[in-house]
Amino acid sequence: MKIVLTGASGYLGNALAPFLAAREHEIVLVARREIHSRPTNTRFFGWDGENLGEWAREIDGADAVINLAGRSVNCRYNEENKREILQSRLQTTRLVARAIAQAKNPPRVWLNASGAIYANQRERDLDENGAVGEGFSVEVCKAWEGALLEADLPQTRRVALRMSMIFGRSAPVFNVFARLTKLGLGGPQGDGGQYVSWIHERDCLRALQFLLENETLSGPVNVCAPHPIPNREFTRVLCRVFGVPFGLPAPRPAMEIGAILMQTETELALKSRRAVPKRLLDAGFKFDFPHWRLAAPDIINSPHWRKGAKNLERTP
Repeated sequence: MKIVLTGASGYLGNALAPFLAAREHEIVLVARREIHSRPTNTRFFGWDGENLGEWAREIDGADAVINLAGRSVNCRYNEENKREILQSRLQTTRLVARAIAQAKNPPRVWLNASGAIYANQRERDLDENGAVGEGFSVEVCKAWEGALLEADLPQTRRVALRMSMIFGRSAPVFNVFARLTKLGLGGPQGDGGQYVSWIHERDCLRALQFLLENETLSGPVNVCAPHPIPNREFTRVLCRVFGVPFGLPAPRPAMEIGAILMQTETELALKSRRAVPKRLLDAGFKFDFPHWRLAAPDIINSPHWRKGAKNLERTP
């Protein structure tokens, strides 16, 4: 396949490009800044995220487009940052739609990043039809998916990737958890009862490949592991994997102060996300790492885990 990957310079783009290239796909990387270390069988085009350019001609005749562009949400939610978070997603998504609309031979499939829009739920799993939540991040994702679906593109199957947190060795979110754990600060956050929706990097990449190929799937798809777990269990596994005997808990007031100092938001850690990938599972996708107790040691390759795994209770 010829695949155009927009927003390619971020963490996921840097992981996805070599994964797809290794499977002999031709990858066109599109990003604001030059990607100097690129796998073979890839080409690079710059864009400003606002205007059509030479990159757009690559979409004509491509088999697929994957759009991952969007400003990081790891910041304080002041008015300026909220505006940039929203506009960076709507603008780039609509720009990709324009490029597809003008193509004589439009791509068969377009995967577009999104996020979980579900209610702050602890009592039950939430699939793609789960109750929609409230708040800034939910409104952003709803508008983002609206921008994906609003254009008239009858020849292009569109998938909204409702992504969970992705955990791999180079994943920014994993590095934050790892650093806190190693410092002895990796205990439960808040009351520890909020659910963590997560996915191993390898399963995430495999799921995107699956969605490119499976023509029965369109619309919203949860890209997450099938077993979300409470934060207290999530952090307990990390402590065991890193060989840390104890992690200090972080009550909400302390997290609010820490979030200000780190220029981020507590919502990223305290909101309960209990999403499950029903549509992926129903379509036959098999996870290599369905449980966090299996994923964490693989990411770290921890000798502490190998010595102590028999003492760890099986995580639900």
